[in-house]
Amino acid sequence: MFKIFKLILLCTTIILFLFKSGSAGEEKIKIGLLVPMSGEKNKLGQSIIKSTKLALKDIGINKIEIYPKDTGLGPNKTLQSALELKRLGVKIIIGPVFFENIKYLNEVDDIIFLSLTNKTESLPSNVISSGVNSVSQLNAIKKFSEINELKKTILLTPNLNYKTEIKRAIKKSKLKISKHYIYNIEPTKLTQQIEEITNYKIRKQNLTDEIKRVELSDIDEEIKKRKIERLNRKYTIGNVNFDSLIISDFDESLKSVITSFLYTDVSPKDKYFITLNQWFDESLLNEKNIQPLYYPSINKKNLENFENKFEKFYNEKPNHLSLLSYDLIGLIYYLSTKADLSDTQLLFKKQNSFKGKIGIFDIKDNKINHRLNFYQIQDGSLKEIF
Repeated sequence: MFKIFKLILLCTTIILFLFKSGSAGEEKIKIGLLVPMSGEKNKLGQSIIKSTKLALKDIGINKIEIYPKDTGLGPNKTLQSALELKRLGVKIIIGPVFFENIKYLNEVDDIIFLSLTNKTESLPSNVISSGVNSVSQLNAIKKFSEINELKKTILLTPNLNYKTEIKRAIKKSKLKISKHYIYNIEPTKLTQQIEEITNYKIRKQNLTDEIKRVELSDIDEEIKKRKIERLNRKYTIGNVNFDSLIISDFDESLKSVITSFLYTDVSPKDKYFITLNQWFDESLLNEKNIQPLYYPSINKKNLENFENKFEKFYNEKPNHLSLLSYDLIGLIYYLSTKADLSDTQLLFKKQNSFKGKIGIFDIKDNKINHRLNFYQIQDGSLKEIF
């Protein structure tokens, strides 16, 4: 009996030893983090670092280790930090945040960088844009356009460095655009261009001609008086050659463009005014004269839930990019259950989808797109369309 007991005890000890050895030897997932940790963008970097730690807490495993490194003031420091991460055995890096820091990362082989930029053009082959890019946004606009059966949509893009990106995104999304205008951001020139786009002077002259025609007509004087009163309340006569417009602009510049359309007597109440992701800019809610206004974005409820969780845990508000880095930790962990993370060449080539807080990530051929929601601002409030 005693010999049997000793045999059982020995077997149990061996099993426990093997289990502990296997656990101790389990390879960790090392994730690098390239963010600004010094200078004026330090607060953004700290917000991203905290969000990744929050993601690890929510995943609830000890398999992932995070290695933050500073991107400093430019691409040289970013490259130096990336090489330090490589020496630590890191294969996947979240970051850099800004496009200008990507410049020399093609010198770092066997590593995939999930940059938080939303630019998708002129990227090194080992850098994947994981931001909310223009293709993702135009895909959502295309869906909205099809739902509302929009037939003549014009697109307006400021004469800035991202205009080429917008042009290529139109092709990739296959969004039907009747005309694409590149406009000058200088206010006087902008107004002049929009006058031409809307045929403002012709429509203004149409009104003047109609008033004269009625004044010279032989109709009853009382009827004539009422008609002229109605015409005098108008600014123009005649329609414009579009039913909707997309303005790829932001902040005060966006408001300036819409105001110029209002000046030419083209109103959001008569045409669909659509713009790109505004990250729920609350100042737009107060501008009731430019409403209704439509735009694609990430899921607002998920963003609010994340912000509340982050604020409760850290007693501060996160930057919206923090939600993206939070989701990327989950995405990497998800991929680790499907494939070997060491094979960085194939990891993001295979078609995959992942549901995160920001929404659904679609992965294929080293590209990440987002399935975005769509929102309407009207009468000072925000409404989800889909």
